[in-house]
Amino acid sequence: MSGGATAYDFAVLRVVPHVHLGEFHAVGVMVHARTMEFLDMRALSDANELARRLPDVDAVLLLRYLQTYRDVCAGRAVAGPVALAPPSERFHWLTAPRSDVIQTSPVHGGLCEDPAVVLEELFAMYVGVPHASA
Repeated sequence: MSGGATAYDFAVLRVVPHVHLGEFHAVGVMVHARTMEFLDMRALSDANELARRLPDVDAVLLLRYLQTYRDVCAGRAVAGPVALAPPSERFHWLTAPRSDVIQTSPVHGGLCEDPAVVLEELFAMYVGVPHASA
């Protein structure tokens, strides 16, 4: 990519098994670069890996929830009307504060040449690459 650095925002997807305790485990990352209309995420997608990391959570149900996040990020109509909104609106909807099992970290920003590369780097940094598959 040429043309210099692009501003991006990111949030870490966290699973909070017991909301009243506030403990969380990172399971994914979303990256949004508004000027490039880029919105994508990477999350754990292996039920066995999720079960290993989160033994108190229904891993199959969690995978379904994470798939919904993917569908909204990708703008797939199957995720409902919010998925049809522009990428910036979808990102802000996904990162809105919630008291739910899946929450996001505060939104952080940075500059990059390629938001897809940053997504992979952030996923490796905050979630870690599981041994089998991501």
